[in-house]
Amino acid sequence: MSAGTYTPKPGAAPLTRMIRAQAAFETKMLLRNGEQLLLTVIIPSLLLVLFSTVDIVDTGDGRAVDFLTPGVLALAVMSTAFTGQAIATGFERRYGVLKRLGASPVPRWALMAAKTLSVLVTEILQVVLLTVIAFALGWSPHGNPVYVLLLLVLGTAAFSGLGLLMAGTLKAEATLAAANLVFLLLLVGGGVIVPLDKFPEGVASALGLLPISALSDGLRDVLQHGAGMPWGNLGILALWAVLGLGAAARTFRWE
Repeated sequence: MSAGTYTPKPGAAPLTRMIRAQAAFETKMLLRNGEQLLLTVIIPSLLLVLFSTVDIVDTGDGRAVDFLTPGVLALAVMSTAFTGQAIATGFERRYGVLKRLGASPVPRWALMAAKTLSVLVTEILQVVLLTVIAFALGWSPHGNPVYVLLLLVLGTAAFSGLGLLMAGTLKAEATLAAANLVFLLLLVGGGVIVPLDKFPEGVASALGLLPISALSDGLRDVLQHGAGMPWGNLGILALWAVLGLGAAARTFRWE
């Protein structure tokens, strides 16, 4: 046995390892939370199955599943990146978890990166599950998957910024109420289940500027109609992402 075999090597782990470990922890916590699972998995899946098989809402020409699947995919992104992240982060701030993590060797920006990575992992699981369900219901998608990926990434950035903005400025109870209320309102008025052309023209134009509408319409244009690059929808999502993330970075309170 050579001298120094068990000599301690104090110091922080490599940054990439810390981010991976924190992201894995965040993902496990999210998937073990019953309320989060309800928002991220159960509700979108039930909505897709229910409205695709029961003639409740007039979705226009074509099969209902072709209209509904892009909207439900957008809803899944919102439920994870906005609603779930806002509620979880808000209560972490209330109970001092963020304050303690902020004092750890992990930089604060790395903690936010780990949360974002956790959101992306969860969304991948959601997209896979919803895609399997949609195919079982007879879905026949079109369009370029690269355009779909761009929409999902920008949609995630937009909703993450808004979720962190809410969680970093409001009290946890207010965040819980507001995030769930916004989820319900955008579910009805965001073009997810009910087409925007069912609303009055002025209202539909205003609703079309919301991130959930831009994401659901962009996905629908590509996946249902096989459209090209949805520049308008991408622009709206990019604007929301810049505004939300910028405001969250300036106003986020860790305690």
